[in-house]
Amino acid sequence: MKKTIKDYEYKGKTVLLRCDFNVPIDNGLITDDTRIKESLTTINYLLQQNAKLIILSHLGKVKNEEDKEKNTLYPVYLRLKELVNTNVYFSKETRGENLEKLVKDLKEKEILLIENTRYEDLDGKKESSCEEELSKYWASLGNIYINDAYGTSHRKHASNVGISKLLPNAVGFLIEKEITKLDEIMNENTEPFVVIMGGKKISDKTLVIENLITKCNKILIGGGMCFTFLKAKGYNVGDSIVDDENLEFCKNILDNYEDKIILPIDIITSNKEIKDIDNLNNNDAGFDIGPKTIELFKENLKSAKRVVVNGPMGVFEEKDFSKGTNEIYNCLKENNIKTLIGGGDSAASVNLLGYNNAFFHISTGGGATLDYLSGKNLPGIDAIEDK
Repeated sequence: MKKTIKDYEYKGKTVLLRCDFNVPIDNGLITDDTRIKESLTTINYLLQQNAKLIILSHLGKVKNEEDKEKNTLYPVYLRLKELVNTNVYFSKETRGENLEKLVKDLKEKEILLIENTRYEDLDGKKESSCEEELSKYWASLGNIYINDAYGTSHRKHASNVGISKLLPNAVGFLIEKEITKLDEIMNENTEPFVVIMGGKKISDKTLVIENLITKCNKILIGGGMCFTFLKAKGYNVGDSIVDDENLEFCKNILDNYEDKIILPIDIITSNKEIKDIDNLNNNDAGFDIGPKTIELFKENLKSAKRVVVNGPMGVFEEKDFSKGTNEIYNCLKENNIKTLIGGGDSAASVNLLGYNNAFFHISTGGGATLDYLSGKNLPGIDAIEDK
């Protein structure tokens, strides 16, 4: 078990807190502040313990000067000021005299948010490569390091793994909750255990499928990724999205586990027609699962004891193609099935369709949860000291 936030005393200490404030921003406005709100338990606890709090986070990728302007954490700073009852300061720089002065002047129960850590990637990918010099610089600003950025725990960066090696450290409440919930649903000995896979790409989910196929009773596959499986079975999928590089993978999975894989039998096309999957023409593109598939999936879900969802069933952002995802979520909710929503697009679809409080756990991490479900280690968490 890793050290947790409650294993240290914080009065008068300067705490470096790594959060995941990688939130969607449109024209300078945050469109979903879920990740900021999820960090508040840890932030408020440290403030109550009289810490001086320095927060680090990344936002998007920074490859050029335009990215710096587009991916500034300033809107996050403004939102954070509204959410906490204390003074919040913002450093426009990721290192240097101005930052050091702000750190020196910081008082107990105050917050300093440092600009996007990936600004340091503009000159040699110092953050993303976990550069030792940068890690040492950031570590020099504080006394204790708390990692609560579950969404980046699958990355080995200077702001997580690098600092962890140099300061007393622990995980925050969000990471503790994420790992506890994931472990509970994965290690629970109840069946049927059903996995629902969706989203556009199969390329980043092959390891998840390989890891879970031997553990679960069924995998229901919708979203854009179903068409690679359907093409592997010999269907004409028309103009639907297909990952040709993973056709062989899909064939092998179907050959070895055909009894466990449930694929769509009808779809909604981009021009809103309902078509059976053996009746598609070359111009048809699937945008959602059809009504027969919804019923087929529901039949396979009703007796389930636990479910892991990774990816929506269709283009849920558009009302005409949200029914598949919505109906599946409603089935899980109505049947009170223990359900873990696996971050990324899945979490976004849950929020958009109004199922925020309907499930056992909605993960805040996309890539991190994918890696966890694939059986991989998460370096940002592995770097934290054991109790």
